[in-house]
Amino acid sequence: MLQMKNLNIRILISAILFWLVPFISMAQESHDSLNVATTESVESAEFDAGRMIMDHISDAHGWHLWGESEIPLPIIVYSPERGLSVFSSGHFHHGHSTYNGYMLKEQKIVAVDEMDETDAHHATINESLTANLYDFSITKNVFALFVSIILMIWIFTYVAKSYKTRPNQAPKGLQSLIEPLIVFVRDDVAKSAIGPKYQKYMPYLLTAFFFIWINNMLGLIPLIPGGANLTGNIAITMSLAVMTLIITVFSANKNYWVHIFAMPGVPMWVLFLLTPIEILGLFLRPFVLMIRLFANMAAGHIIALSFISLIFIFGEMSAGAGMGVGVISLAFMVFMTFLELLVAFLQAYVFTLLSAIYIGAAVEEHHHDAEHHDAKVEEALII
Repeated sequence: MLQMKNLNIRILISAILFWLVPFISMAQESHDSLNVATTESVESAEFDAGRMIMDHISDAHGWHLWGESEIPLPIIVYSPERGLSVFSSGHFHHGHSTYNGYMLKEQKIVAVDEMDETDAHHATINESLTANLYDFSITKNVFALFVSIILMIWIFTYVAKSYKTRPNQAPKGLQSLIEPLIVFVRDDVAKSAIGPKYQKYMPYLLTAFFFIWINNMLGLIPLIPGGANLTGNIAITMSLAVMTLIITVFSANKNYWVHIFAMPGVPMWVLFLLTPIEILGLFLRPFVLMIRLFANMAAGHIIALSFISLIFIFGEMSAGAGMGVGVISLAFMVFMTFLELLVAFLQAYVFTLLSAIYIGAAVEEHHHDAEHHDAKVEEALII
């Protein structure tokens, strides 16, 4: 029994170090780069927590590993004047060099006048070429998107094959993890929110749920293929929200549009105020979906990196202060990690539930009671 407890303690310590070391490495890299780049001014060489945090939650053209090492990603740009250019982001040397007439500025590719490789700090940006530049580069978020898609295809292909090879048997392995989640989405989300027509929308609801949940979990892993803040990118959450809006609009029946443009039983003079509000609400609902997922996931990464930043901020004051704060930061990092595991699932559930509620409201018949949907909306908004 004692050996088992010791083993569990060692596993827990190893897991903590797994989460902490990459974050410290990223923060140390930002600290070192600031010191090197600003040797002329002691004051400007102070650790910039805001810059470090924003650098690591935003998209990038390389996948950071540790220290100065990273995995370069393909740069694919097209300019009507220069044509198509394809090369590795490693040629930019972390944004310090130009290559083939381009350079990185705040993680964005811009055109420069110098075609030969030169120092990016002395290059001249060509504004006219930059304005007409088309960037199709594979960034960290794009690569993470491909990874999650491949992972989802493999998971569901494997589970589907398990049902064929082991018919009428109890779930086993990965199948035993995925099946309860599918049943949960079907019974507690789709059926309860949409009603008898739920089966038509199950593919989208399952895809949205697992896409968000898997990417939330991958975002908590600080090493490749994790570490990308995909669901904390507003472009991704906007795309998901737009899909929900499109499905809602094209699935809506006559009863839904009547309630939007001319609410039954409402005086005509009230409709002049109520109808614009209902039309606005049609677009406001997916907007809330977009902001909720984006803000919750981005905030989790910001808080985790903020705790790590405290180590270097206090470490600049004194080594003892840095070590003392490091212990506290470690404790909060562990707490935030477990909290983020809950938030990762909760945000996937809330997005899927609200999407199902909006779709359910659009397809319900006139004789159905809408109070059930209103109650579900209020419950999800509280969450």
